[in-house]
Amino acid sequence: MVASKTISAWIICLAAFVVMTAQASAGDDAFYKNKTVTFIVGSAAGGGYDTYSRLIATHIGRHIPGNPSVVVQNMPGAGSIRAANFLYYAAPKDGTAIGMVDQATYLNEILGVPGLKVHALKFNWIGRILDNSAVLFDSQKSPVKRVEDAMDKKLIVATSGTASQLNWTVLKSVIGLKFELLTGYRGTNDALLAMLRGEVDALSMPWSILKIQGAEMMAKKQINLLLQTGAEKNADIPQVPRMIDLAHNDEDRALLALFSTPSTIGRSVLAPPDVPPERIKVLRQAFSETIKDPKFLADVKRAKLELDPLSGEALQSQIESAAKFPPSVIDRARKIAGSKN
Repeated sequence: MVASKTISAWIICLAAFVVMTAQASAGDDAFYKNKTVTFIVGSAAGGGYDTYSRLIATHIGRHIPGNPSVVVQNMPGAGSIRAANFLYYAAPKDGTAIGMVDQATYLNEILGVPGLKVHALKFNWIGRILDNSAVLFDSQKSPVKRVEDAMDKKLIVATSGTASQLNWTVLKSVIGLKFELLTGYRGTNDALLAMLRGEVDALSMPWSILKIQGAEMMAKKQINLLLQTGAEKNADIPQVPRMIDLAHNDEDRALLALFSTPSTIGRSVLAPPDVPPERIKVLRQAFSETIKDPKFLADVKRAKLELDPLSGEALQSQIESAAKFPPSVIDRARKIAGSKN
């Protein structure tokens, strides 16, 4: 008799759970049905951020209950600051706005970059498509064959963006590498041509791009891979040291770890603060399903793109862990970066 009552109670609980789950799913369907989700991209059309954003936007709607349409809106300006501020303050906070901003947004917040008014930890991180560790490489004609050689040999480095310029400035200041930085190049293609012409010795590219575009140069041993900027080593080049591996002590290691945080974020999707938790759960689930979708994967292969996905929960946790740098490290980083805040 007791066993019968126990079984009956278990059946009632299971039925209640099924009903609640169905109601939640129906609620999601009702909310998103006939709606449009706007995907804000913090850069102009073309380029890596736009490419990955449009790739996700093309497929994620099928995995959101109610199958909303997803529309991409480019919002370039000040290195994604305009888009980040918009998503933080002005975008709808009901799950109908998501986006992708510069991977250095969190670091820029710490450094007090003018105009950026967000608290990156309060964003709801939906998931990462790709980490973005860059690799510094130089011409075989350069006197520097390993990054350690730059301790006493000058290396002329082309920098086409603020992120690379900041990394090399930190290494000059903290490690003492004899980098001479040349700015003004419009992009990595111009910088690469400058290296091939002998105007500069070195430049950096995301490894996901260099491994494809530089495959022939590497095969012919025309370039030396010197350094990775990411927090984690790329699995296929474990012999190439990271910035953090050059640290002289624990304080330097913490500082270099701080400047490595953008690579962890890479190409990630986020939502504004204060979106209801149940909507964030739906969006994260949709993201997880999208990156396993055969149609999505076929498009990735067709475009010759790389993937290194991370769930929204894991990404949020990693960003929260990165926020535990002591004030002394943050103060030192701001001084090196030239922040006036």
